Amino acid sequence: MNILFAASEAVPFAASGGLADVIGSLPASIYNQGHECRVVIPLYRAIRPELRAQMTFLTNITVDVSWRKQYCGIFTAIWNGVTYYFIDNKYYFDRDGLYGFYDDCERYVFFSRAVLEMLRCIDFRPDIIHANDWQTAMISVFYQVFYKYQQGYQNIRNVFTIHNIQYQGSYGREVLNEVMGIPLYHMGILEYDGAINMMKGAIEAADKITTVSPSYAWEILDPYYAHGLDRILINKQYKLTGILNGIDTHLYNPEKDECIAKKFSADKVGGKKACKEALLSELALQEGDEPVIGIVTRFVSHKGIDLIRYVFEDLLKLGYKFAILGSGEKIYEDFFSEMHSRYPDTVSVTLGFQPDLARRIYAGADMFLMPSQSEPCGLAQMIAMRYGTIPIVRETGGLHDTVKDNGNGDGNGFTFRTYNAHDMLNACERAHKCHTDSKAWKALIKRAMRCNYSWHASAGEYIKLYQELCNQNTDL
Repeated sequence: MNILFAASEAVPFAASGGLADVIGSLPASIYNQGHECRVVIPLYRAIRPELRAQMTFLTNITVDVSWRKQYCGIFTAIWNGVTYYFIDNKYYFDRDGLYGFYDDCERYVFFSRAVLEMLRCIDFRPDIIHANDWQTAMISVFYQVFYKYQQGYQNIRNVFTIHNIQYQGSYGREVLNEVMGIPLYHMGILEYDGAINMMKGAIEAADKITTVSPSYAWEILDPYYAHGLDRILINKQYKLTGILNGIDTHLYNPEKDECIAKKFSADKVGGKKACKEALLSELALQEGDEPVIGIVTRFVSHKGIDLIRYVFEDLLKLGYKFAILGSGEKIYEDFFSEMHSRYPDTVSVTLGFQPDLARRIYAGADMFLMPSQSEPCGLAQMIAMRYGTIPIVRETGGLHDTVKDNGNGDGNGFTFRTYNAHDMLNACERAHKCHTDSKAWKALIKRAMRCNYSWHASAGEYIKLYQELCNQNTDL
């Protein structure tokens, strides 16, 4: 099969979150299982010069953005065996940052249309176009409205993945004509609650809708999680499925990681103690055997930071130390900075994001706290387990699918169900009690490290989905 992934970011070229990790790893895993898999993203200013130097210019075309015709350059490069295409337009993409501009609607309408126009001039005809999140949601809509019956475009199937339903690409109805150029009689595909909603359009037009974990696929049918899209999703359950994300087990490998103080494995976990000692020294935390909780996250409300704030000093009274790395809303940054100033020997706070320090926290902490209000999949808990750091999580989305509570002595972490600070505190108390039993704790570390969350299994699930759609093609 030929699969074309379309996304707004991909590691190592441009990244702002988990979407980039997925697009940087999943296509390569599918390619390694014998299928031709390619990726297309915008050519952002943020792409590093050494990566740009590896690109080859293919051609340039014009792309319709409603009544305007815009320049579109097409570049290509190969990374991990996968061919990448880059859509170039300096007006739209030569900016500092990826998102958050007044014309994001127009920028990604252009990109979505450019992906389809690009197919006329590259040596690749996809059986499947796999779009991701609202920035590429218009691909399946444009395909249905303009391309489905054009020569060379017949029987292309569209898959759309919801990585985070909170961001939907919702704009005023005027964009239908002024930006998208879609006739009014097709407005029903995109109109939702009086606005033009790109994600709703993809839910209507795509052949399959996927989410990044099985639990999240059920959760987004509930108004509490769906951010208003539950009404349309309930009617489209027949094409909705959840496939758990994976992690790059070559990139995150404590046996080979050069960033950590000492390498270790599930069979020989002794190196983890050296990593903890090095982390305490680096962060100027008080030495000792007390457990260290790692937190590597964005400081935003849906990550459960309010729960941590509410019982933070109770956690300190239990005897925990904290290694905190992240950035986000000022109220949370100020809170953690204040806790560091009040408890400098037991609380370390680093604002911003430092990938190497994140690795050392994953390797050196004893527990990893993720009390998320919602978590479509979550990668951090999988990375933490890869490094033998025990996750403490709320049972939501991918956290529910990857972490089993250790209450019966056979789990890989500690969980709590309700979004409640004292339920979280109870899970932390149970983790602390287990940590005092060195034999049980060592066994728990080994169980966590032996969990397999590589992309290989997830890629196999996507391949089954693609084959199902391609078999439908042959029946037409």
